[in-house]
Amino acid sequence: MSLNPSKQEEPNSTALDLETLPVLVACGQKSDRPDLGDNFSPIEMMAEAALLASQDSGIPNILSSLDTLVATGLTVDAAQVNSPASGLYENVPKSVAQALSISPERLVYTQTGGNTPQRLVNYFAQQISLGKAKSVLLTGGEALNTMSRRFNHWSKFLLPKGKWKDSPGGSYESFGDTKPGNSDYEGRYGMNLPVNVYPLFENALRVHYQRTHAEQREAMGRLFSGLSKTAEDNPHAWFRSHASAEELIRDSESNRFIAYPYTKRLSSMLKVNQSAAVILMSAAKANSLGISEDKWVYLHGYADANDIWNVSERDDFHSSPAMRVMAKSALRMANKNIDDMSFFDIYSCFPSAVQIACDEFGIAHDDSRGLSLTGGLPYFGGPGNNYSMHGIVELMHRARENPNEFGLLNANGWYLTKHSMGIYSKQRPSAGLAVESMLNVPPPKVRLVEEATGKAQLETFTVLYSKDNQPRKSILVAALENGRRCLATTSQSAEVLESLISAEEFRIEGEIVKVNDKNVFEF
Repeated sequence: MSLNPSKQEEPNSTALDLETLPVLVACGQKSDRPDLGDNFSPIEMMAEAALLASQDSGIPNILSSLDTLVATGLTVDAAQVNSPASGLYENVPKSVAQALSISPERLVYTQTGGNTPQRLVNYFAQQISLGKAKSVLLTGGEALNTMSRRFNHWSKFLLPKGKWKDSPGGSYESFGDTKPGNSDYEGRYGMNLPVNVYPLFENALRVHYQRTHAEQREAMGRLFSGLSKTAEDNPHAWFRSHASAEELIRDSESNRFIAYPYTKRLSSMLKVNQSAAVILMSAAKANSLGISEDKWVYLHGYADANDIWNVSERDDFHSSPAMRVMAKSALRMANKNIDDMSFFDIYSCFPSAVQIACDEFGIAHDDSRGLSLTGGLPYFGGPGNNYSMHGIVELMHRARENPNEFGLLNANGWYLTKHSMGIYSKQRPSAGLAVESMLNVPPPKVRLVEEATGKAQLETFTVLYSKDNQPRKSILVAALENGRRCLATTSQSAEVLESLISAEEFRIEGEIVKVNDKNVFEF
């Protein structure tokens, strides 16, 4: 069965009704660092987060009251991942339910997307508003750090046993879209991994801000140095050490370039063992269970929106129309503006994601309120699709500590493609949530051509690096004289690649020629 949340129904009324008023009542998170030595499997990680949420609620039997259990999709189960570890757990939500000794009526497993945790909160808050759910556990977790060490050769994936494999039977609902994050055309030029695509946004931002390469890199370093400071103070962070801007941007043996201008320490850390869970339910259900209102946190506004799906077809590479309309809608629903927010968790897989979000939301890059509650994906950790569940947990704690204040969380999936936002507070809303459909974004104006020749101007680029920190290939987006756009590469010679990353011009002219069925940009 497939669950398609893109179209939603309207509730009968937006008047405040405890039976249909959604509230987040409990949360928990776990980081299983190597120094702790717990060696949990991903199922154990998810179950542990759920148990911590149960303890947080103060109600011993709260998990037995659930009608729905949702598990965030494991990274190894993503359609684009080619690994023998895919499908080791044939029914993840049922495995988690069995680990918790519970039997909820609905079991849901999600598709790929970093926006997923906030999207789930939005969707199931709507389900509660419509009277279609009463008590929902959202949990997710990864054990990629342990798995990468335990199964450090492909042959070892053939023999997982015990807690590293499970076939509990049964079925589950699938939540989210299964559409690939890139087109075949983009994939041919290497635009099929986040670390290859987000640098395209970064280099476009450099031109947009009219900065030199050094100025843009220094700005990235300052931005993410602030995140690492937050991680230093977070006991759940994977890396608990503050790094200076210079340490983050300087390439070295331990901090090589991955894709210009990103070094390893500016990139999301995927190989972590982390899990997080939240429980949301109707206020009436929370009352019936005796959950103290001291625990309750309300969703005041929310929205979801997709940008133009294929990155190569977007109007530019330094903005996000979907983020813009999403923020306006969520803030309008909450009857707030951005200045009313006291804390943020801005999705932070790479610096460009944070800069574009800040620009679209109207937040300064050095806002004194801070941009992360966790420490960000490179320092706190980026556990696959589930990072923002940790952000929601942190936001719930902050809201409980500051009952008169509001916080905002945004999450994105793929390549600034899928966006979700929530606005939270302990203040009880004056009316029930409005139920809105997925927001619409204007279609692209750009016309893409796959086979191109002739004069062109560079729109953005990145250079990919080898493990020994040497430039090895480039990915380019170029505007043609006829107003169309194409993808391209350059010669792989070190001289050409070095000249590409050192050119300070904001307008680089060249010519597209055909070489071995590829568009090649020549200066």
